[in-house]
Amino acid sequence: MSTASRTPEQRVGLHSLAPAPGSRRPRKRVGRGEGSGTGKTAGRGQKGAGARSGSKSRAAFEGGQMPIHMRMRKLRGPHMKKSMPFEPFRTHTQAVNIAALEERFEAGTDVTLELLKANGLGTRKNIPVKVLAKGEISKALTVHAHAFSASARQRIEAAGGTCHILES
Repeated sequence: MSTASRTPEQRVGLHSLAPAPGSRRPRKRVGRGEGSGTGKTAGRGQKGAGARSGSKSRAAFEGGQMPIHMRMRKLRGPHMKKSMPFEPFRTHTQAVNIAALEERFEAGTDVTLELLKANGLGTRKNIPVKVLAKGEISKALTVHAHAFSASARQRIEAAGGTCHILES
């Protein structure tokens, strides 16, 4: 079909934009006589709190129960662990104690994250592992973790082991 035989169509532009048919409705004019369908009580029903002026139909109203924004703590500032908005600066680590390393691994073992996970330690995904000094250790282990407490590092090295810090 050639372009000469086609009928010219109206161009689409800002002058011809319109909402889809049926998508826009006129606002409901309440309290404008019985014939309108929303006269007399204006769609509020008979009696009750919802029929009164000043009715609590706002978004945060919870039926008289203490609203959630008043139940939540309001300590502010990034310097406090309890501050809003819910610990954005708190670092999350999963603890592994040296007592657990002592009972699960043989002397001379190269303790990696995969080996820890296989033995039921440090199983949470994408959370750094920190070795803590709870318990005693007597085996020489090479431990790979994201962090070590100072006393855990001291005890591991005193037992003849080494500590390797992993990059997150």
